[in-house]
Amino acid sequence: MMNKEAVQRLKTVEGHVAGVRRMMEEGKYCIDIIRQIQAVQSALNKTSKIILEDHMNSCMTTAIRGDDPQERERVLKEIAEVYEAASKV
Repeated sequence: MMNKEAVQRLKTVEGHVAGVRRMMEEGKYCIDIIRQIQAVQSALNKTSKIILEDHMNSCMTTAIRGDDPQERERVLKEIAEVYEAASKV
């Protein structure tokens, strides 16, 4: 399932990353570059949240309501893994 808002945000991030690269190439002030990188990270986090919400409202809900206990466990394990990976960043 494609979320148009998430896709648009990723296009914006793409442009922003290109801008950060140009800043590096032009030798801009390091702190300004770091601030722009932080803005990119924030935008990616927001995009990830949108995608996760979609997943929870579609795939996860379907699995939890379904009759297959292994599928329920698989989906719940995936969510736990996503949160664990996020805490390592």
